[in-house]
Amino acid sequence: MVRTSVPDTIAACREAIDAVDAAVATLLEHRVALAGRIQRLKPVGGHAGRDPRREAEIVAAMAGRAPSLPPESLGRIVTAIIEAGLDAAERDNSDDPPVWRL
Repeated sequence: MVRTSVPDTIAACREAIDAVDAAVATLLEHRVALAGRIQRLKPVGGHAGRDPRREAEIVAAMAGRAPSLPPESLGRIVTAIIEAGLDAAERDNSDDPPVWRL
């Protein structure tokens, strides 16, 4: 998905980081849309419907792809992403998540 590069200047490193950040933002938007859909399908949605076991599974799966980040760090990242997605779902009650409205 993201090509690895070995930039040799600060400017080139920043350009590569900007490209990664753009990809991350796009993926986060898609994740929020999917999570919003899940919230509408669950019997109990929102923060009350969180599933700690599922969240632990997500962290464990990500740990295999990001070995330089300790699971505790990934856990904080996943928690922030989930909470931001739940907050977005609460603000948007439409049946079509934003990413699918394009």
